[in-house]
Amino acid sequence: MIIDRKILEELLAAAKESPRLRMVMDLRDSEKDQSQRMLNAMLPGTEVPIHRHETTSEMVAILYGRLTEVYYDENGQVTEKITLDANGECRAMSIPQGQWHTVEVTEPCVIIEAKDGPYKPRTAGEVMTDGQVKN
Repeated sequence: MIIDRKILEELLAAAKESPRLRMVMDLRDSEKDQSQRMLNAMLPGTEVPIHRHETTSEMVAILYGRLTEVYYDENGQVTEKITLDANGECRAMSIPQGQWHTVEVTEPCVIIEAKDGPYKPRTAGEVMTDGQVKN
């Protein structure tokens, strides 16, 4: 697969039509592929809950636009903000396993996300609301 501007624009157009203001494209070659590799198009206004991945780190690279990854501590306090900009200095990062994070989408963007292992829905212990871990 070649990821070109046309694919990015089509994915952003699909995100515009989605109530969540984001759209994912699976990049795996087959269902036998147990990794998680995807394009994620997001628009300003999308809401991604503060969450963590308890069993894997997450690699993120920006292909289009800009967003800010926001890190939190166990009490829901912001500890760091890292801006990823397709035309800027920082274009990719690895989010450590167990790190609380979310994104602030400042302009339409498309990222590549990669995680180890098959997709598993988030558990209650992987989502934070109002500074509290859901149980």
